[in-house]
Amino acid sequence: MAEPLLEVRDLKVSFRTEDGTVNAVDGVSLEVAPGETLGIVGESGSGKSVTMMSVMRLINDPNASFEGEVIYKGRDLMTLSQDQIRDIRGSGIAMIFQDPMTSLNPVYRVGWQIEEQIRAHEKVSKQAARARAIELLGAVGIPHPAQRVDDYQHQFSGGMRQRVMIAMAVSCSPDLLIADEPTTALDVTIQAQILALIKKLRDDFGTAVILISHDMGVVADIADRVAVMYAGRVVEQGSLRGLFYDAQHPYTWGLLGSIARLDRPRPRRLTAIRGLPPSLIRLPEGCAFGPRCPYRFDRCAEVPLLTDKLGDGHLDACHLDPEQKKERRDRAIRPDLTARQDLAVPQDLSPEGAEQ
Repeated sequence: MAEPLLEVRDLKVSFRTEDGTVNAVDGVSLEVAPGETLGIVGESGSGKSVTMMSVMRLINDPNASFEGEVIYKGRDLMTLSQDQIRDIRGSGIAMIFQDPMTSLNPVYRVGWQIEEQIRAHEKVSKQAARARAIELLGAVGIPHPAQRVDDYQHQFSGGMRQRVMIAMAVSCSPDLLIADEPTTALDVTIQAQILALIKKLRDDFGTAVILISHDMGVVADIADRVAVMYAGRVVEQGSLRGLFYDAQHPYTWGLLGSIARLDRPRPRRLTAIRGLPPSLIRLPEGCAFGPRCPYRFDRCAEVPLLTDKLGDGHLDACHLDPEQKKERRDRAIRPDLTARQDLAVPQDLSPEGAEQ
């Protein structure tokens, strides 16, 4: 096994509020190898973006507290000074933010913003930085880059603004690129172009990628491994094929079952995960997914550990035994196999049956 490029060890991030402490990230452990693509999926509020913003040390809220380690090339980023971490941002680890409209400065030309990042990390002239900015805009598919380099962000469409953000992120050839929902609010054609661009940059430069998304289809198109987050914790982690064809956690089954499939009979309605995500101030006892899980039984009152129950490196945090999961998984992901059209508990899969 190659030495991990980035290793997150038991990261915890909490925020003090008037209503109580929000445990936004609760003991997350992840690793990314050089050249690898890791997908992180989950509903909004599951802790995906907070985890990666903590890795980048971009959370400066005085009410925030952090625990754990973030090891990048043998250095713990959580212990570095602001000057030291600033040297790593952009040149070592770069980030494509979710909304380019709020990430790009509206009062500066896009070319100037790319040039500023290049000159902050490399000793080059203004002319060389400008030439590099034009080259990058052309590389990400913006037509007439020599003219568009002097445009402002409002003169670009949403897809083009995202391309500018990608150009800025890769301007200093980082080892790791974090893409936070890079295809949000884009139509499917532009989504496909953005994903193809990220894959090309990964293949051309050997850059490792962490892709944050709530869309399982986007992750399936690009990731090598996938981590599923729920209520600030990783509940399942494994290879792309292992997660899509042999998922072990009921929450993952719900995510997979909610995807519309063109190769199967059309159901009357899409499958939905019942209920709502829990409050991060007052998490339920035991398994955080328990109140929404149709397969809950007595042991779910204990917090499940993220372990490799199959012995193949596939991790999950669910108390059900592997042999109990196959039928339940098929019913959750393939409701067309039964008369059931939602995730209500069927007669033969009651909690009493789960204990047997």
